[in-house]
Amino acid sequence: MHSIRAIIADDEPLARRGIRQLLTSHRDITVIAETRNGEETVRALRELKPEVVFLDVQMPDFDGFHVVREIGPKFMPVTVFVTAYDEFAVRAFEARALDYLVKPVEVDRFTATLERIREQLQSSRAADLSRKLASLVAAREEEGKERIVVHTSSGKLILDAAEVDWIEADGYYAAIHVGNSRRLIRESLTSLEERLDSKTFVRTHRSAIVNVDRIHELRREAGEICLVLASGARIPVSRRRRARIARLLQRLK
Repeated sequence: MHSIRAIIADDEPLARRGIRQLLTSHRDITVIAETRNGEETVRALRELKPEVVFLDVQMPDFDGFHVVREIGPKFMPVTVFVTAYDEFAVRAFEARALDYLVKPVEVDRFTATLERIREQLQSSRAADLSRKLASLVAAREEEGKERIVVHTSSGKLILDAAEVDWIEADGYYAAIHVGNSRRLIRESLTSLEERLDSKTFVRTHRSAIVNVDRIHELRREAGEICLVLASGARIPVSRRRRARIARLLQRLK
């Protein structure tokens, strides 16, 4: 029997363990690696070249869509996205006939997914799948450009990107600052930087992105450069980004 080589990519140990346990009764599938973030996943995909990847949509460093962009849709293995609550992703996957699993993963749904994986690997639909994957990534980027979805205890808060003053890294999360409010989303700064308009949002250092329309002045304090926003917030500017920020502010005058 041919063994299907698979990678499980998820930053949550319980989620990885759950998928591995679901796979134990399917002896034709062998897990060759588990990865915890986007960087590890890209490296494993390039080095191990699996036939299947169970890919978490949201991971540290960069998310599942960034992984696809790094590898290239044409070179991705059969991809099963795993998502906890991303309704847009679910709608997009369904529209493009790509497979996805919603956490917590149900046994029947998982079994049906594995059947589709086997069918895809036995068919010659690789080119069709890569086109659909590319379409999905493009749609995801377009959908996310003008809004940020914040999950709250009472539901979802949709923020227009133009409302955001600045964004800071907070572990595996990003903190969105709008006026006096600070809201956490489970997305990396790198992912946000990629999908926000680069003409409006600029990375000032490894832990902050600023809306240029909110910049009040560039100030030197205690030998360091910082941006003072209209809200009064002071955001440091790293040495290697000072020249770019200065040029940007010069254009805005």
